Amino acid sequence: MTLIDFLILAVVAAVCGMIGQSLIGYSVGGCLVSAVIGYIGAFIGLWVARQFGLPELFTVAVGGQAIPVVWSIIGSALLVGGLAVIRRATL
Repeated sequence: MTLIDFLILAVVAAVCGMIGQSLIGYSVGGCLVSAVIGYIGAFIGLWVARQFGLPELFTVAVGGQAIPVVWSIIGSALLVGGLAVIRRATL
């Protein structure tokens, strides 16, 4: 994986994280945090999809690495929703 491939995947993950945050209506942080949330959301979304036997939808593959966009958005929305509940419960 080259640096360009990594940057493209980071941008895709950041966009997925931003969409997940906007769906929930709660912002955790800036662009780098959105990229991390997009990556973690991809793992959460794939786990949920596999638990229910659902197929991977709209997968973007760059440099041998693939990120499922739909499940990344759903997973990041679940992650941000959980963080919002925890954050509001501690205030």
